[in-house]
Amino acid sequence: MSSIRLFILGTLAAAGPLHGHQIRQQAQSDRTEAWSDVRVGSVYGALKRLASEDLVREVRTERVGNRPERTIYEITPEGRRALAAVKDEALRELVRHDDPFDLALTQSGDIADEELEHVVANRLAGLQVRLASLRHDAEHADPYVNEAERMVLQHSIERCAAEVRWHGELAARVPKILADFRDGVGGPTFRLRNPDSKAAHS
Repeated sequence: MSSIRLFILGTLAAAGPLHGHQIRQQAQSDRTEAWSDVRVGSVYGALKRLASEDLVREVRTERVGNRPERTIYEITPEGRRALAAVKDEALRELVRHDDPFDLALTQSGDIADEELEHVVANRLAGLQVRLASLRHDAEHADPYVNEAERMVLQHSIERCAAEVRWHGELAARVPKILADFRDGVGGPTFRLRNPDSKAAHS
């Protein structure tokens, strides 16, 4: 499911014909990057892709003062059908994003103790800053958002708060993790399961 596709098609369906800069401004005013994986810088490229698929079409070009000429786009009937499909997918599917950090953590037995402690502490500190920023943004946006947007902002806060709690627990357990690495607890077990390994190493 493409978030940028959903955002652009949804914005054009709701607001009518717009040029790329206006769509970018909408994303910035909604702070879309704060609570989705939509990136403002990808709007123009996505518009061209949508146009190549006949999901949006050029209406006209316009120039204001000395500014560059801008192309106005509108959503097509096929775009509205695509919007309905991608919105339905996004609303109904439960999406799980696996974090590569988890796999890297289990394979960090070769990292110096101090480095692993530093990595975890830095991640925790960064998440705490992000959580404070999300709460600050939500507080200041509250008078201007509707209830759906309010709940989306709260969703971002709750997910970040869960990450902060988990990283706090991880930081507390780093000594045990390091001890397990030193003692060879867990980790690769291929040799133990491979009947040829004993003969190969005898």
